[in-house]
Amino acid sequence: MPDSNGSIAIEQQPASADDQAAAPAQQQVQIQIDDSKVAACYSNFCRISGTPEELIIDFGLNPQPFGVPTEPIPVTQRIITNFYTAKRMLHALAMTLQRHEGVFGVLETDVQKRVTHRG
Repeated sequence: MPDSNGSIAIEQQPASADDQAAAPAQQQVQIQIDDSKVAACYSNFCRISGTPEELIIDFGLNPQPFGVPTEPIPVTQRIITNFYTAKRMLHALAMTLQRHEGVFGVLETDVQKRVTHRG
């Protein structure tokens, strides 16, 4: 997770079982991040596709979040990554969501159920 100065801590895993036996403990490395040129956008829609080597994640804005959209959803951002990075991202997202739900409660992903519970 990034800290307040834009760096991120990464735990280095031993490469093999032999390395695990020789390594006394996991090391943490600080990697500096420059996000001064980042472009942020909002998305409430994603589509995932890919090839045997790459994962393609498209992001867009669905103007009709209820029901079936009658217009095409414009895809405005695309991330292409390998499956190793995708697995690390999945782990980081799962940990982040778990912490969020621990503080704020379970996130209901079914829009209809969320509307029903509020009413």
